Amino acid sequence: MANVKELLRTEDNGSISFGDYSLEKKTKLADFKYQDSVYKVKTFREITRLEKNGGVVYESVPGSAVHDYRETERQIAFTVEAADDIHITLELEPEKEYKVFVDDTNIGKMKSTLGGKIDFSIELNEGESAKVDVVKL
Repeated sequence: MANVKELLRTEDNGSISFGDYSLEKKTKLADFKYQDSVYKVKTFREITRLEKNGGVVYESVPGSAVHDYRETERQIAFTVEAADDIHITLELEPEKEYKVFVDDTNIGKMKSTLGGKIDFSIELNEGESAKVDVVKL
């Protein structure tokens, strides 16, 4: 895996990849059209943020590279890579329960806030990646 040098791209398998945690300065890419939605990414070593149609869908502190990001009505799945441990915020449906898996290990049920957010952390060393699956119950 590696950073996404294009900042945001579509993959042959129908997913998207985004983020470059090696950048020293905040870099943005806006108005990226994909499957009837408009995406915007802001990324650098301190933060990576993906917006869809004006709303935040993913944010990590510090920055990360996300590969094969897929969203369905019941699930979000992606692989994330970072230089160090990361904290991830996802915006989902408000006040719903989700089960979160990291590398196929269930890290627990989480209820989204009134604003639809869930937060979790992943321990990573530079160059390591983790597979994340978030499933609506």
